[in-house]
Amino acid sequence: MARPTIRDLATAAGVSPSTVNRVLAGSDKVREPTMQRVLDAARDIGFYGVGAIRSRVDAARPRDRFVVLLQQPGRQFYEAVAEHLRQAASAYEGRDIDLVLEFMNDLSPDRIADRMLDLGPRADALAVVTAEHPVVSAAIDRLTAMGTPVLALISPLTAQTSIGFVGLDSWKVGRTVGWFFENICREPGKIGVLVGSHRYRNQDMQESGFRSYLREHESGFTVLEPLPTFESTAIAREMTERLLTDHPDMAGLYVCGGGITGALAAIRGMGRSGTLRVIGYDLMDSTRGGLLDGTLTVVLAHPFARMARETLDSMVRMKTSDGTGGAESVLLSFDIYTRENI
Repeated sequence: MARPTIRDLATAAGVSPSTVNRVLAGSDKVREPTMQRVLDAARDIGFYGVGAIRSRVDAARPRDRFVVLLQQPGRQFYEAVAEHLRQAASAYEGRDIDLVLEFMNDLSPDRIADRMLDLGPRADALAVVTAEHPVVSAAIDRLTAMGTPVLALISPLTAQTSIGFVGLDSWKVGRTVGWFFENICREPGKIGVLVGSHRYRNQDMQESGFRSYLREHESGFTVLEPLPTFESTAIAREMTERLLTDHPDMAGLYVCGGGITGALAAIRGMGRSGTLRVIGYDLMDSTRGGLLDGTLTVVLAHPFARMARETLDSMVRMKTSDGTGGAESVLLSFDIYTRENI
């Protein structure tokens, strides 16, 4: 059989022969989708120059360097976030994304801000999970002034300059938790609350939405003062044991923040599995096990795959907006799990 010609390739790709010649010559006047169509057609017909065309397409593809600062390596939640971000970056069409993921052990605002300022100038955009704090806000303003847009991930942040956000509607999450307690508890009683830190705006809004729902509906529940876990499994276990000791008649526990593995261990250790209504976040090995053995009643979960894609989409928009926009809030719907649907 005769070797496919440039005219054959043009016909297969639905373009003109001159367009194929421009692709082969590496012209920057051909749009990337058109180049990709020519490459696909070249593969289909066995065109001899497929390697050269692939090189031209790769060279024309936009390249991005995105930095994402996550928390505490080894935590199932952040490991899941990282894995879905890696998958989304690898599968992202039309762009070559160099994704830099860094886990932070030291969650102090000063350390987070320092790391943002160290990595940010070498990135096209930076996403971060951190608590609200003036030094973090100042770092966001400095990075924005230097031309690096910043995206708040999971927990919203504020600054004088524009900052994007990808995460759940925390107010709606909290009110949904209130609805669940009203409907799953056999009768009103005390509800304990664990928070990681009130400086995490998502947790603060979740607790506020939760209390708002119970006040509005005059449900008769008594919400105890929240106890901080500082995102620590050990502290969450200690705080849960304190709640169950001080309030043996407690009807429910709302784990609004990190440390749920410790809370579940305390509940099991004190023999309250199945008698205490417990609501927490995100479907992981630990929470799945809690649902299956009855220690955990309901899980509200981030949609990891969609969150990862929306994070990268937002960072692309922020990079390509040239300061004219792109810093927007993307509120994700959340998944709900019980032992019957996992």
